[in-house]
Amino acid sequence: MCGIVGYVGKRNSQRILLDGLKKLEYRGYDSAGLAVFTSSGLAVKKAQGRLAVLESKLEQEPLDGTIGIGHTRWATHGKPSDVNSHPHTDNSMKFSVVHNGIIENYMTLKEELTAKGHRFVSETDTEVISHLIADLYEGDIVKAVQQAVKKMTGAFALGVLTEYEPEKLVAVRLASPLIIGVGDGENFIGSDIPAILEYTRNVYILNDGEMAVLTQNGVDLRTIEGNFISRETFYVDWDLMTAEKAGFDHFMLKEIYEQPKAYRDTMGSRIEASGERVVLGEVKLTPQQIWDIHNIHIVACGTAYHAGLVGKSVIEQLARIPVETDVASEYRYRAPIITPNTLVIVVSQSGETADTLAALREARRCGARVIAITNVVGSSVAREADDVIVTWAGPEIAVASTKAYTSQLISFYLLGLHLAQTLGTQDAAYIRETIQALQKLPEQVEQILTHAEDIKQYAEQIAEHDDLFFIGRGSDYAVAQEGSLKLKEISYIHSEAYAAGELKHGTLALIEDGIPVIALATQEHLLEKTVSNIKEVKARGAEVFAIALEGNHEIAKSVDLVFEIPRTVSLLAPALSVIPLQLLAYYASLARGNDVDKPRNLAKSVTVE
Repeated sequence: MCGIVGYVGKRNSQRILLDGLKKLEYRGYDSAGLAVFTSSGLAVKKAQGRLAVLESKLEQEPLDGTIGIGHTRWATHGKPSDVNSHPHTDNSMKFSVVHNGIIENYMTLKEELTAKGHRFVSETDTEVISHLIADLYEGDIVKAVQQAVKKMTGAFALGVLTEYEPEKLVAVRLASPLIIGVGDGENFIGSDIPAILEYTRNVYILNDGEMAVLTQNGVDLRTIEGNFISRETFYVDWDLMTAEKAGFDHFMLKEIYEQPKAYRDTMGSRIEASGERVVLGEVKLTPQQIWDIHNIHIVACGTAYHAGLVGKSVIEQLARIPVETDVASEYRYRAPIITPNTLVIVVSQSGETADTLAALREARRCGARVIAITNVVGSSVAREADDVIVTWAGPEIAVASTKAYTSQLISFYLLGLHLAQTLGTQDAAYIRETIQALQKLPEQVEQILTHAEDIKQYAEQIAEHDDLFFIGRGSDYAVAQEGSLKLKEISYIHSEAYAAGELKHGTLALIEDGIPVIALATQEHLLEKTVSNIKEVKARGAEVFAIALEGNHEIAKSVDLVFEIPRTVSLLAPALSVIPLQLLAYYASLARGNDVDKPRNLAKSVTVE
């Protein structure tokens, strides 16, 4: 769960590598480093801390050369430190490696190499790679890397340099993302497209088991076994500014405000011009195959899992198919009951989430059809699923997901309506009314954002507390879980979300005078019950902040403060009610003086188990 970059060309590589690492800090930021071929040979500079620490070192002692690799780290093996930072080298300092992933058998390899006289200086699994390649090198870096890869088990994306062949940069992908950028007299590697977008828009997206050999004059693609590959480059049409803050103080705030556009883009051409029907051309399920679905499993991690909780409610209500929702890290270990009549939906912003990818593979092994909901075209999840619904949210840089989550909700609404149309579980009038309400959501989100200052004032109040609770019923409970996660991951306030009806079964014991409780009350068919639960916590001293549909005067009588969201059908309310919760987390984190975009101990894309 790190970011790697590499450059081969005519220009000074230090600035290009640092620019790329800045775009990848969301993948990790506890340390960073560069390795560059200089006139004196292979030189390495690395430092614990944010990229700015490394930049300061390089200002004093720059690395002058036209070929290099860089890395920004999120620690998996060994604590953050200078010595554990990448790039790693062998004892001779002739080989250097950057690595994203985990080498599962590194201890066995380390013992074998130690017995041969190799001396290790770090606590990392990555250092083993540089020593292993050095041990296998017999004059051909490509063959040495191929042989090393065959000895390693785990997940990895690698960038490899050797002083013996200073014109080459070797890149390898196995279960961790890696792309190759093709320029004019220069070529690049990166963990993600924004790292190289300033320099080229033509890329190869490596598949598992593939490698690339980069020189100034070209790129050779090969399998790890050595077979050459012919492939067209992919042209990236993203605007570079989508990866910049565009005047906002933080990426998270920018991405919150980008949600109306993300909603519109994700709906896009998937709704007929008449507004009568959803058209999901990318889902190739035939009507008969849809009729043959007996059950659905939604599998995801973190925020994507919370989107799946809403998706479960949406699909069951619209299509009347039973749905289970699982966290991907548990799914394959509980021996799930999967049949050819099971539809598995995997959800991953990056499309590279290791646990979700493993669940996808398990589902396919058992004969299930898999639909992927992802934000990254060409990602592992997208390539390996049978069908893909791309969420057109654009690059999401902040670690705390906002627009990716809500775009996933839009995707579930579209899929649920598509299934309902095919199965005839909802009549045409209901589908038309729901689509019309769906199309109003972007404008309604814009209305909510005009009242951000109201949320900011409340956020500054709760920022003084160390504990807080969210409650809700039905899909409000699903949104409450996402709101709670968002708050604690960036503000570090301890928060928990509870199904409101479960309070009296134990959790009321935690309510005491003055404790904040955020109550979601957007499900009108459950409103009476929710109000009753609110009164229960109020009677025990809680201060209640409610999120409700506009015009709901009854809720105002029972709480301390209400934030109203525009009226919509209950099914779609989660796509609106989560917006104030995102703002709440953002402003609470800001009030506490935290680094909003880079919360401690977390990274954007979780590509290891």
